[in-house]
Amino acid sequence: MAWRRPLTAALPLLTALTLVGCASDGGGIQSQKLSAITGRGKLICGVDGKLPGFSFVNPDGSYSGLDVDICKATAAAVLGDAKQVDFRDLNSTERFAALASGEIDLLSRNTTATLSRDAPGGNALSFAPTVFYDGQGVMTPKASGIKTLKDLAGKPICVESGTTTELNLADRMREIKAPYTPLRFQTGDQTYAAYLQGRCVAVTSDRSQLAGKRTSFPDPAAHTLLPEVLSKEPLSPATVNADPAWADAVRWIIFGLMQAEELGITQANVDAKVAEAKANTNLADLRRFLGVEGDFGKQLGLPANFVVLALKAVGNYGEIFERNVGAGSMLKLERGLNRQWNQGGLIYSPPFR
Repeated sequence: MAWRRPLTAALPLLTALTLVGCASDGGGIQSQKLSAITGRGKLICGVDGKLPGFSFVNPDGSYSGLDVDICKATAAAVLGDAKQVDFRDLNSTERFAALASGEIDLLSRNTTATLSRDAPGGNALSFAPTVFYDGQGVMTPKASGIKTLKDLAGKPICVESGTTTELNLADRMREIKAPYTPLRFQTGDQTYAAYLQGRCVAVTSDRSQLAGKRTSFPDPAAHTLLPEVLSKEPLSPATVNADPAWADAVRWIIFGLMQAEELGITQANVDAKVAEAKANTNLADLRRFLGVEGDFGKQLGLPANFVVLALKAVGNYGEIFERNVGAGSMLKLERGLNRQWNQGGLIYSPPFR
């Protein structure tokens, strides 16, 4: 179950720098964060907790979603057990302070990678590979008759404060010279409640979030997404950039999930692939990828078979996508840009070499 403790205000970069010291994990990699995680035997992962398809608390108290599976894959790769995760529900204004203060180890919460969030003079985050390529959209009631952004001129629009969507909306409406009234709210719950109460005629967020939230509405079919895409929203997990060894570990765990899909390695066949790699010494690339030979894991401060551990826990990237937001889910989103690079998408892992 998620729990929260009072958060301090956003902390200066100096606080984040205290997260790195001379502590070392078993592989000799200098990372205080890795040492802290292995020492406590738990990964503390910040999520939304209220967004179907990405991170959602089920009736039995368990967590599910694409962002949740990234947390589980990381826990499995680092600790050998996907269950060793403490989830912390965070709203958009809490998330960066929680990461900077060290309250969480990893932020996996539909967060857009941007310059100001990445920069040392900004939020000083280190972004992992993008796990969902998205764009900002606008949702309106079908009965409103609104068809385009220009139809929203002079009308109130609900938006969550402290997000890129708030800024993007202002930019786009300025471009089309359409004055509007932004109704800002601190949390997603407040934002969508106001929309359903009719306090605004539209609500804006990432298109995937709008689709996810719509599934929980009393009448999902009564709401539609406008055709315009307002922005680029590469949704990416994040760590603090003050601990590059930990950031690298997270980065390559996620790349491992992506590369496994390209190679056709799944949750169901990974054991057979390992056996094949062990039996055939000529399969050099496969042996290195699965940790049968080489020292990729050691270079990252992770177990030699870290990719195998992650795959056995949650499957490859394609499996994670389809189960949570794709054809096998309530959202039924198209893969689109989230297809593999060799299928016309943007999912692309650098070589494991």
